[in-house]
Amino acid sequence: MTKQKIVSHIKQVPRTHLIVMSLCVVLLGFVSLLPSKEVAANRIQIELSAPAPAPTTATLNAEPQLANVTDPVKPEVQTSSNQNVQDITTDPEEASESWLRISVRSGDNLTTLFQKAGLGPNQMYPLLNDIKPSKALNSLKPGQQLEFLIDNGNLRKLRHVTSALTSTLFTRADEQWRFENVVREPEITHVYRGGSIDQSLFLAGEKAGLTQKKIMELAGIFGWDVDFALDIRQGDSFGVIYEERWLDGKKIGNGYIVAAEFTNQGKTFQAVRFTDSNDRADYFTPSGDSMRKAFLRTPVDFARISSRYNPNRKHPIFKTNRPHRGVDYAAPTGTPIKASGDGKVILAGRKGGYGKTVILQHGERYTTLYAHMSRIKPGMKRGKRVKQGETIGYVGSTGYATGPHLHYEFRVSGVHRNPLTVPLPQAKPLPKKEMASFRLQSQPLLAQLDTLRNTQLASAE
Repeated sequence: MTKQKIVSHIKQVPRTHLIVMSLCVVLLGFVSLLPSKEVAANRIQIELSAPAPAPTTATLNAEPQLANVTDPVKPEVQTSSNQNVQDITTDPEEASESWLRISVRSGDNLTTLFQKAGLGPNQMYPLLNDIKPSKALNSLKPGQQLEFLIDNGNLRKLRHVTSALTSTLFTRADEQWRFENVVREPEITHVYRGGSIDQSLFLAGEKAGLTQKKIMELAGIFGWDVDFALDIRQGDSFGVIYEERWLDGKKIGNGYIVAAEFTNQGKTFQAVRFTDSNDRADYFTPSGDSMRKAFLRTPVDFARISSRYNPNRKHPIFKTNRPHRGVDYAAPTGTPIKASGDGKVILAGRKGGYGKTVILQHGERYTTLYAHMSRIKPGMKRGKRVKQGETIGYVGSTGYATGPHLHYEFRVSGVHRNPLTVPLPQAKPLPKKEMASFRLQSQPLLAQLDTLRNTQLASAE
């Protein structure tokens, strides 16, 4: 149909009809622009999230929170200095204050830490001048935290958190900076662990839930009475009551062993930790005798005896009968060697076939010798005083040795004695004035040991 014909037909339609048709077209166009019910519902369900505002010091809140405290940690926010900041409020009194926490990293100093907090020298120097006579803030170590309370660009408070329990708080008042050392006291609870030895104390201790450190502490307590390299037998047993430390409802670590027992070849030894009136702590038998002897029975932990005291032994290198006037403890190279008693170094260096050797003098009658060391601990020299249990060197194979081991000798008035059987002098018992306090503290712990041991045996059956 040509354009002229279309125009001709339109002219023939009545005017009123044309008006109605135009209105219908307009109405249909408007309706087409409205969303359907399904489309409208979909739009309501879609949630748009606006970009979060950048953090500021007014919105960041950080309370003391170290890695070994297991409080819940909120998601970390990265600042412009790429420093971790956490929003933590653990102190109700400071819940309304916003603290900026910055962890000390290797290479940081006070200036760089202030810069990361957005503070300049004008904020740092007045603080340093006011606390100048003290040593506060002199030692910043990686892993510690500095926490800043900043108000309108001005530093109001600073906290140096050195551990989960210790910190130093600096406060500005009356245009003067002051500081105080803050020590938090953990809650102490007691835990019991016990077990029977099938193969070794280490395996039995780990099975019972003891850490390696606690196993070593247990062996140290009974190390004067039990040779853990020689005396351990299958069926030996142990029980330990030790402290657990808690802070804000979370465990932050273990404390001291407060009571323990060890049964070796049918003989039971018990020990209780006691702190005397002079604030000195040690372990004692139930009767108040010291667990500590003047000498350790073995100077190397958990080593294997490879050669005993033998006056007629054939030498493994020279193949001739030469007396072996000591005990050899086979252990990996580098194993620490401990002084078996308090004493004075009278030789530290090479000594013929002994190789690298340390000899200690203990009073007038006793000397001990430690030979074949891989190296002698730095600082060991003639005349130096050492304490029992102090590391004096490390296992090796210097001198006439076929493999890494410690050769240990014990002499009384210059005469060699068998280190495994020589009677060891006792340390002093508790003074009489301490006994009442000792009994008051030790009896409940010993009763607890008995109860818990019997309960464990009953449950095992």
